[in-house]
Amino acid sequence: MFKGFLSRRISYFLMILFIILNSILIYFDIFYLLVLPLVILLGYLFVFRLDLIFLTIVFCTPLSFNFENLDLLGIGFYFPTEPLLLVFTIVFLFKALHEKKNQKELLHYKNPVIILVFVQVLWIFTTSIVSEIPMVSFKFLISRSWFIIPILLYGIHFFKKGKKQIKQFFFAYLFAMVMVTCYTLVNHMINSFSEEAGHWVMWPFFKDHTSYGAILALIIPINVWLIYDSKKNYLRILLIVFLAIFLIGLYFSYTRAAWLSIVLAIGVFVLYYLKIKLKWIIGILIIPLIFIVYNFTEISYLVQKNDAEHTTENFSERVESMSNISSDASNLERLNRWNCAIELFLKRPFFGWGPGTYAFVYAPFQKSKDLTIISTNFGDGGNAHSEYLSPLAEQGFFGFLINISLIGLVFIYSGLYYVRCENEFYKILTLFIILSLTTYFTHGVLNNYLDTDKAAIPIWGLIGMFITVKTYLNPISKNTTY
Repeated sequence: MFKGFLSRRISYFLMILFIILNSILIYFDIFYLLVLPLVILLGYLFVFRLDLIFLTIVFCTPLSFNFENLDLLGIGFYFPTEPLLLVFTIVFLFKALHEKKNQKELLHYKNPVIILVFVQVLWIFTTSIVSEIPMVSFKFLISRSWFIIPILLYGIHFFKKGKKQIKQFFFAYLFAMVMVTCYTLVNHMINSFSEEAGHWVMWPFFKDHTSYGAILALIIPINVWLIYDSKKNYLRILLIVFLAIFLIGLYFSYTRAAWLSIVLAIGVFVLYYLKIKLKWIIGILIIPLIFIVYNFTEISYLVQKNDAEHTTENFSERVESMSNISSDASNLERLNRWNCAIELFLKRPFFGWGPGTYAFVYAPFQKSKDLTIISTNFGDGGNAHSEYLSPLAEQGFFGFLINISLIGLVFIYSGLYYVRCENEFYKILTLFIILSLTTYFTHGVLNNYLDTDKAAIPIWGLIGMFITVKTYLNPISKNTTY
């Protein structure tokens, strides 16, 4: 009783002291002490409740913004997610190295996907050493590490706790994304939903409409799964409202690749739902391929005649503009970036130019015939616009091969698990994880965002979630190794 009384008196004394000191500092226009309670709270959570920090990071991801103009050794970062991820990584590794229980947890990650992720990180480290711009490459390596360690490795530990934690991860991201989408739609409405305004109305939360559209497409399958799995009517109605907001946001994102990725995800859903065998899928793909080869001259002529522009607000014309490679500046510039990526690879086929360096080195490799009205020589126009060609140029053929293998491994193992799984909850969850990943990695043919928190956190989270389901929550058999 005496100890409790004494601790209360100490607490009251500290609060009064804080108020007095803070009042004095504010009088002299010093406001730094205001953040002390937040720092103390975060410190406590980092030590005792990493799970809450994990969910906080997920929630903050759609709401984060990039300090592009912050002059910190030339490094920009996403706030508050990347500072939280950095501290999370340090704390998690410290606990793993000093607590036997956590060491055992880390050593138990023997899944082939995890092994390949470590191989990829090791290769990124190797190519960073011989990079054209080592500082940029090591920053890329660090940022990739603070996505993988907290989201993938700790994520597996977090999801092991059960279904509740899986849904907490989804809801944390969805609630924040609804806020961003509503903000964007209101901002867009003020600007008459014009196509031109559609490029910047999501600022400062998203860099442009393509990344915004890609993330909307990514979360729509997850939203649909939550509606399907929800048992409470009020929650189902709320999730239906969320889905409507996301679909409206996707439409007004004017992002053609995101629209296409949703269509492809629906196609994948039909293939799995109807249990169409692999040989029939191959046959389905071969038939149009034969048709294209046989009629290549006529198709090439029609494509060259296509003059539909992506800047239109008309949905059908915007879809039609996807195949315009004669006058559409966006399509032509993408081809320019792809050609540069291939030229960079041919110049340095083994180690590449260094992770994260594409934007700084590609300009001299542009050919005059490929230049467009939006081409630039200052490295300020984005990257290779491909989740596949970017590692080819930056990490060489081996980096490209690891990347393709990793993506392929995830889809193969998750597909096999879906086919063999008899537990309805985990079976359907796995299917919608596949659909979400399908939207991103098909979109990844035309754009790449895995170096940003907006895409990296949900992507690594979904991969970690599948590994947890397969390995811990509902393993098919003890003899299964994947």
